[in-house]
Amino acid sequence: MKIYDDIHNYYEKLVVQHFAALKLEEKYDSDFIADLTCVVLNQLPTRYIRHEVDMAFYLPASERFEMENNVKVSVSKALEFMKALKN
Repeated sequence: MKIYDDIHNYYEKLVVQHFAALKLEEKYDSDFIADLTCVVLNQLPTRYIRHEVDMAFYLPASERFEMENNVKVSVSKALEFMKALKN
């Protein structure tokens, strides 16, 4: 088993989805996005999974909503932090 191939943090997917919704890659360069991703993920708890299907079928809607909200709040805070560093 290769951990880096078989296991990942589900929050990574949620963060990438939220970045896409905000179209951040159109506004910032790849270095900024990489740093932003680290700042965001460091604010969030980890939720390791092996298969996406596990989360799709077994995650209650209320928990999914909470996770998505946590991502939104963390991205907002991280953007403020990163912008302050940039200035």
